[in-house]
Parts: sequence; C-alpha cells; structure tokens
Amino acid sequence: MAVKVKTLEELLKPPAEAASALSTQEYYVNMGPQHPISHGSLRFVVRLDGETAKEVMPVPGYVHRGIEKMCEHLSYRQMVHLSDRMDYFSALMGNWAVSKTVEHAAGIELNDRIEIIRTIMAELQRVQSHVLWWAVLGMDMGAATAFLYGFREREIIGEIFEETIGARLTMNYIQPGGVMYDIQPGFVAKVKKLISYLRPVIDEYDTLLSGNVILQERLRNVGVLDPKLALSMGCTGPVLRASGVPLDLRKVQPYGAYAKADFNVAVGSKGDSWDRYYVRVQEMRESLRIVEQLLDGIPEGPHMVMKPAVRIKVPEGMFYGQLETSRGILGLTLVSDGKGAGPIRAHFRSPNYNNLWVISALAPGWRVADTIAILSSLDLVIPEIDR
Repeated sequence: MAVKVKTLEELLKPPAEAASALSTQEYYVNMGPQHPISHGSLRFVVRLDGETAKEVMPVPGYVHRGIEKMCEHLSYRQMVHLSDRMDYFSALMGNWAVSKTVEHAAGIELNDRIEIIRTIMAELQRVQSHVLWWAVLGMDMGAATAFLYGFREREIIGEIFEETIGARLTMNYIQPGGVMYDIQPGFVAKVKKLISYLRPVIDEYDTLLSGNVILQERLRNVGVLDPKLALSMGCTGPVLRASGVPLDLRKVQPYGAYAKADFNVAVGSKGDSWDRYYVRVQEMRESLRIVEQLLDGIPEGPHMVMKPAVRIKVPEGMFYGQLETSRGILGLTLVSDGKGAGPIRAHFRSPNYNNLWVISALAPGWRVADTIAILSSLDLVIPEIDR
C-alpha cells in the first residue's frame, strides 16, 4: 500500500469548497499549547466537521530541553538528575532506569536492602501518580471534587517522600550503587498507616466517580484501542494493558524486589477509555499490596554499595536497560567508549511518546468533548516526550 506523506502545512489547508450541497465546510482549530503547569505544553491541530473530529495531529516540541544531548557532557552519576525532569510523576522510576542501566553496564552488584527500598519507593510513587491522574481526569470530565480529593492523597504521600528524600516532585534519590539516603526510623510505621488510610479511600473513589453514570457514559466504548494497533504503535503501560495485553515488566522481567511480592497485573477487556481508567484504579490497589508485603522484610545493610565520589567505569559498548514507570516502559540506551566518565550517546525510550500518537487513530469520528476524554485516559506527561 502506497503511503502519501503530507507536511503539516498541506494538512492545514482546508478544502476549497464543500464536496456537495449537503456537506459542511471543514475547519481547523488549535487545542493548546496549554499553560506549562498542565503537564507541559502540547498542541493539537484538530480538523473538524462541526463538532466531529476528522483528524487530530499532535504537535509536540514546546518544552524540548535537549536532555539526551546534555547527557553526553555529564558523568553517569550526574545524568541521573535529568531523568526526574522528564516524567516528574515517575521521577524515582526515571532515576531507577538510569541507575539500573549504569549498574548493568558497569557490573555493580546491589544488596537486598537497596532493591527493596527502591521497589517500595517506586510503588508509592505509582500510587501518587495514579491518584493525581484520577483527579485530573475527573476534572476534565467536569467533576471538580475529584481534583480536590486526589490532591489531598498526593500530598500525604509527598510528605513521606519529603521526609526521606528532601523533595516532593523532582526527586533525585535513586543513584548508581544504591539510594542517596537511608529510610528514617519511623518510615515503616508511617507507610503502614498510609496503606490503611488509602485502601478505603480508593473504594471511596469508586463511589464518588467510577460508579457515576455520567462518567461511564463519557468513557465506555469511547476511543477503543485494538490490541494489534496498540502493539504496532509501541504502546506500553496501562494504555496497552487496558487493551488486553498483560505486558508488565514487573512480572515478565522482574527487577528490584518484585519477584518477592505477589500481585496481579490489571488488564482490560475492550481497550476503551473506561478500561484505561479502571486499569489504573486497580493498579493503585495492587501497588499497595506490593508495598505491604515488602515493608516487614527490609533487611539490614548499607543503603549504598559504593562511595559517592568513586568514578564509575563503563566498558566500551552499547547497553540497554528498561523498567515499568507509571505510564509504561521507560528504556535507556547508553553508548560508552570505555574512556570517559559518561556516555558518548544516550537515548531514552519514552512511554509517553508512543502512547501520545494513538490519539490520532482513536479520536477521528468522535466529538471534541470525546477527544478530551480519550486524551485524559492516555495520562500523558509532556516533558518526557519533549526531552
């Protein structure tokens, strides 16, 4: 099949005249770029026929910072802090992806204490990320109360992070060789208290929003993503699992302490916006299960297996590492010449970038308001796309 490549300028030119007397004139509108506080600036060019979207064209690039190029001029330890400036709702998992890749390349062995602490922190942040997404989706659908509830829980989890890490958002905590600070003496008790608080709160979320007939009408059977299309476009995370594909690196390629925990992979059946919604609600419950199982099994030992000032030596070659963030698989490819203190090339495989483009396949034929619902169900964080 021949594919005609069109430039954005060609696509933006409206037809000279209507196809028939009964046809309406198509026109183009810009959705965005939004204000930087709304998960980064992203522009959509939407071709409309009345209220019906005929074509949706994402135009990223408004917050591009050249992170991959910057990594070429930093050491392996220094480049970690750039990872939490991409998907800042998965900052710890971004740190972990860099550290995990560097440790694999340099042959650095960790102890069980470090692996368990990393896993607990990552799962707490997964809950925090999904809670905020739930709040924002509710607001996108007109339920402003959900926004207030979600931010309440987000700040409670943030207090635990702040006590250990010293930050609440762009957290630079997981480092090659371990974690920057050991957990506080009261950490386990506070997290247990958090779990006992969050479990009924998530049930409350179902009562407040999930069971709302308006929300279900807005999400069910809207923006159905076929599993074959999801795989062909490189979708990962809840977006892919909602389409019925049970791909979760925590299960299929266990890392950290995930092999020590018993948990289920939340999977959808239809791949519509509702499945993408409820898969994340279920993931919050499963993350709490993982954390609860690991809390009482934290062994003694150092929180760092190497001195912070030690130069990390990576042999010549190409190395790849990946893990499961809140939004899908984050991969990192490093190229080393075996001489320098940092990589000569670094490339991040962003789950947000691949998940973004399915909007161009899902939105056509739906109303503008439905396009908002589909977009919200994808849970995109733009600064990871615009690296």
